[in-house]
Amino acid sequence: MRLATFNVLHGRSIDDGIVDQKRFVESVATIDADLLALQEVDRLQPRSGSLDLTTLAAEATGAVAHRFVAAVVGTPGESYRPLAFDDDGADQPNYGIGLVSRYPVRSWRTVRLSPSPVPGPIYALGPGGRGRPMLLRDEPRVLLVAVVETPMGLLTVGATHLSFVPGWNLWQLRRVVRVMRSMPAPRLLLGDLNLPAGPASVGSGWRPLGRLATFPSSAPRVQLDHVLADPRGWGRRPWDATASTPAVAVSDHRPLVIDLPLQ
Repeated sequence: MRLATFNVLHGRSIDDGIVDQKRFVESVATIDADLLALQEVDRLQPRSGSLDLTTLAAEATGAVAHRFVAAVVGTPGESYRPLAFDDDGADQPNYGIGLVSRYPVRSWRTVRLSPSPVPGPIYALGPGGRGRPMLLRDEPRVLLVAVVETPMGLLTVGATHLSFVPGWNLWQLRRVVRVMRSMPAPRLLLGDLNLPAGPASVGSGWRPLGRLATFPSSAPRVQLDHVLADPRGWGRRPWDATASTPAVAVSDHRPLVIDLPLQ
């Protein structure tokens, strides 16, 4: 079973700054994941050609289930507002996360995570991979959890994109763990946690299934993207998984791909 998490940078290439539908679809198809968590996902955004990126990813992988959950209505970095309720702004530009599955999903759950009250540092990459540090106001975050009918049985899979503000992301991570532990085991968390490998593992108490740098995509130096397994509730532990970070044509992150043996 192949798992993957991918911060897609709304489908944009850092080489030319363009969002190209064919290039995005080919990148997702290359990953070829059975369960795929997506972050920085656009829906109906002018900057990405009003595409529904989660639906495109589902079509590219032959998924039987998928869901997009908006974190904000509007465009981050420009003008946006938090959602007032889950179907708020359905016909407006949205930005959030997605989860795509080749397996049937028995149930979905959405949990909203409040933004940091203070801005935080980010390293913004531009065309050609050149970047600069800047302070940015945090935005609301969201956790999407699915109970999935996989070949290894029911599996609770969480997808999220945590704050870039140091400390606040750890607070969010601990809340994510509490929420997911109220759901059936075994449990996996996929996402851009905006934390290096050590703090992500220690802060959650969960086991990383892959330790590979994912950012920046041109020459990865740090792991921000993770697949974590809750050690509680595994009949057999998935520690023999293999990990890779293939180079694809979009985003300033590389996808983290985990191949998990079924037996």
